[in-house]
Amino acid sequence: MPPPEQWESFFDAAAILDVLGCSSSAGDVVEFGCGYGTFTIPAARRVSGTVYAIDIDPLMVATTADRAARAGTRNVVAQERDFVVDGCGRAARSAEYVMLFNVLHLDDPVSLLREAYRVLRPQGIVGLMHWKRDAGAPRGPPLEIRPSPEQCQRWAEAAGLKCVRTQELPGSPWHWGMLLERS
Repeated sequence: MPPPEQWESFFDAAAILDVLGCSSSAGDVVEFGCGYGTFTIPAARRVSGTVYAIDIDPLMVATTADRAARAGTRNVVAQERDFVVDGCGRAARSAEYVMLFNVLHLDDPVSLLREAYRVLRPQGIVGLMHWKRDAGAPRGPPLEIRPSPEQCQRWAEAAGLKCVRTQELPGSPWHWGMLLERS
């Protein structure tokens, strides 16, 4: 991860959450890969439930917990967990919204999407964001492992999720977004 200031210059987190369906009506949120809490804090400010911010990196978890406390958000639970191996640790059908931001370049993306499906309530939403397959992007995983929107849609459908729409993201020219739903 680049320094937090550089990382956060790549996104307009609040605008991205708006277009990817994370609204004030959402209950609990599960964030797979919270990083510095870039999206955690804005999500926590808009939802009525708890934001479960999960990351494998203890430094990212500590940073997110500290930032949430300094921001005065009391509805963030930051957890160190290998969600690829162990799942997210939340009960089935317990979340209204799931964030999968810049994480689907892993070896088995369908398993992670199945975990998102498992934890979502019916009509729950997955906000998905990833780096474009563009050599001009200032960061991101190697181009050859960046998934395309078409790949992600196929993976999502294999996991039982329905693609609602693919979305350009405001304030983030290097990323694309997708809104998925559990039927």
